[in-house]
Amino acid sequence: MKRSKIIRDHRSVLNTDAFDKRRFKELFEMSDGLQKVCEEGQLPTTEALLGDVWAALYKMKPRILLERINSALKPNKTIIEKLMKDEHFEEYRNFTRLDDLAATVCTIKLIEKVNLWLAEAKAMDEELLKKMEAVEALQDDVPVEQLNRQQDEIEDGPVQELADASDKLNEQLEFTFETNGERFLQAIDEAVEESIKVKDSLISLMGGSSAGKGDAELKKVPLRDQLAVADQVAMDPKMQEIAEWAGRFQEVAREKQKTNYVEAIERRGVTIGNEMERLLPMELGLYSNDSTKKDFLRRFAEGNTMQFEQKKRENLGKGPIIFCLDQSGSMKLLDNQSKGFILALLSIAKKQSRDLCVLLFSTTIQKEVFTKGKITSNELARLARTFLGGGTDFTLSLQAALEVIEDSTFRHADVIFVSDGEDEISESFLIEFNEKKKQKEFNVLTLAIGKDTVVAESFSDRVLHITDFDDEGSFIAFEI
Repeated sequence: MKRSKIIRDHRSVLNTDAFDKRRFKELFEMSDGLQKVCEEGQLPTTEALLGDVWAALYKMKPRILLERINSALKPNKTIIEKLMKDEHFEEYRNFTRLDDLAATVCTIKLIEKVNLWLAEAKAMDEELLKKMEAVEALQDDVPVEQLNRQQDEIEDGPVQELADASDKLNEQLEFTFETNGERFLQAIDEAVEESIKVKDSLISLMGGSSAGKGDAELKKVPLRDQLAVADQVAMDPKMQEIAEWAGRFQEVAREKQKTNYVEAIERRGVTIGNEMERLLPMELGLYSNDSTKKDFLRRFAEGNTMQFEQKKRENLGKGPIIFCLDQSGSMKLLDNQSKGFILALLSIAKKQSRDLCVLLFSTTIQKEVFTKGKITSNELARLARTFLGGGTDFTLSLQAALEVIEDSTFRHADVIFVSDGEDEISESFLIEFNEKKKQKEFNVLTLAIGKDTVVAESFSDRVLHITDFDDEGSFIAFEI
């Protein structure tokens, strides 16, 4: 059965306003994770509890209402009180406050843990189970619009019966907290840790390569895409491992690109300024002389000391990247590593506004083009789950690379070819390919996971032997 994407129960035990309720309604519609934990809710009032947990995490100053709380929400109030009185709660909010993504992910994880905790409690406490079932049965008989009545508006009948049953459920829930409250607090800590890990994974998967700017880069991704990937990461161990590899490789890529940048700076003439490392030797001499030191310090403070002018070398203008990845059956064990490697290349492409074409090949081929290094949640999911299997066909991949290069946007592309096997290539195709290489002025770097590289050497400008993608040799790809 298809999950509901609509929040109907907007009741709250917090100082939520119209904006809070509208925003959570929008987030609920976007997030499969919120819909899933709502559907799996153990409390009859899980839908309302979801909104309050989110508000407690998101709002600047969440506050529990002291009066006019609907009786049916007393169990929710008990849970929210336990959550907000946790000594670490304000620390958690440093992660979630005014952050749509973090607050939503953390809400999902918290409600997951609450659901598990309640399920365990019901299994051990028959009274708690009976009282929950009683509330559920009565709630089914009360129209949604009547649920929003305040306590002083309740009349005799089903609504009053529901209020009475909720009071009894809350009493039993409070008893459960007395006997098993430590496990609840432990579950809350686990939920927050998992939430932080999910967001870190998102930064690795979609946040780009700039050190310290991953969060800011992630915010440029549409929130719907962020939530979609967050749901995948939270539920799929494969995505989690890919994110870990992506984070590892992006760190390496940053260092490689930083080295390239430093090496690509050259001195071109003299200018004025006050950057100590670029000062002319003459100025340093003036500083060391007592009679000229004061004048030097004045000019340095004013930014008028002479220094070398530095500019980036023109040959750093880099073109598109074509990544040919062998996905024959023998590459299966390196699948997650390879996806993390691709995402690291994507982060470089995104930072440098370069197009990236990924050619996954075996005896079939699949092409993915990422313009300016940008990837959507659907593209990321497709890339993560795609593994072709089968044999190896070098010609198929190289022919596809030539076809991509024929596209004007991929002229002068850098080609990276990765395989763990060997294959036969006809002499005629080899001649054609190498002639095209000269005409189109592109190079091929091959990362060979294996020892036999005779064929690869016949079409590559450089062949490196590596054991896997985490081999130091493979990192040369991040320098292109």
